[in-house]
Amino acid sequence: MSLPQAIEAYGVRLRAFRAEDIPDVVDGLADPVSQRFMTGLPTPYTEVDARWWIDAGAPAASTAGAAAYAVADPATDRLLGSVGLYNLAPARGEAGIGYWVRPAARGRGVATAATRALSDHALASGTARLELLTHPENTPSQRVALAAGFRYEGLRRSATVSRDSGRHDLLAWVRVAGDPPGPAARPLPDLPGGVLTDQVVALRPLAPDDAAVMYRLHSRPEVVANQAPPVPPTREAIERRCRLARSGWLTGEIARLLITDVASGEPAGSCGLSYTDVAAGEASVGYALLPEWRGRGYATRAVRLLAGWAFGSTGIARLTAGTVPDNTASHRVLERVGFQREGLQRGRLPGLAGTRLDDLTFALLPCDLR
Repeated sequence: MSLPQAIEAYGVRLRAFRAEDIPDVVDGLADPVSQRFMTGLPTPYTEVDARWWIDAGAPAASTAGAAAYAVADPATDRLLGSVGLYNLAPARGEAGIGYWVRPAARGRGVATAATRALSDHALASGTARLELLTHPENTPSQRVALAAGFRYEGLRRSATVSRDSGRHDLLAWVRVAGDPPGPAARPLPDLPGGVLTDQVVALRPLAPDDAAVMYRLHSRPEVVANQAPPVPPTREAIERRCRLARSGWLTGEIARLLITDVASGEPAGSCGLSYTDVAAGEASVGYALLPEWRGRGYATRAVRLLAGWAFGSTGIARLTAGTVPDNTASHRVLERVGFQREGLQRGRLPGLAGTRLDDLTFALLPCDLR
């Protein structure tokens, strides 16, 4: 693979590092966000580390056939960040790609532009496959991957060392030669305006700060009884669910939402949508409300909003909902939205102590939505 010394595209300039970049390298890599997600960095990151990178580290990468570009503003040539190739496997036509951006330059599309520019040249120069790895909680980096045309491929378990000497997972995003140009398609797009509302209830993406209310909701006995298996979640599991909710949305695995009362802004419950068959355009929904908000039609409103979004911008063709056979309150919610009973699947779900639970299935088509 042969790459040029400088690349200018998509509004950024990729060039060699220079001595005058040292303060900006320190600014970018001493930053808490960089330190959190780039676990191999020295801590603290100092001017000595930046000087070593510019004098030895980056040139060594290029000598080894990889790439380490400074990303600069074409108008001023000031350093905005960095993008590079690593872990080259020429025999397989593979390489990894990574980047970082200074705090003041984030949110301006710099990482996306730099990643697209370098990816285009790498793929045009004979690389067949580029892999971009992100921390599961680094959703801004995941958005960069998608915007640069990388598709989510899967979870790499315990793929890297964390700062506490343990290990943590990484998410793999891949772009291959022949992929269409432009951003990668997302199975679960963002909500229009960031929220769904009928002016009585509102649905917004679940966030890390929702852990307390989610634990209060999902540890309630009547909510646990309608899960399979009916085992109360731990506080740690709920906190992790909330931290990874945005990532699950971006990977297309599940959209988790908080239901709130519009008038008071108070949380009323939660709901979610996950694909059961992507190729067939089928997804399933689930929901739960806190006791003080039940009996007001809020679950019906939430499911109706979720179904409208699913059939609209998401392009889902069919929704299903599985329920415990004796959960008549949930059945009424689904029927008010337009779901129809499709059948009882005996022993489909795991219960306690090796038992099995029946699953009463409902389904909704776009023409059924009330």
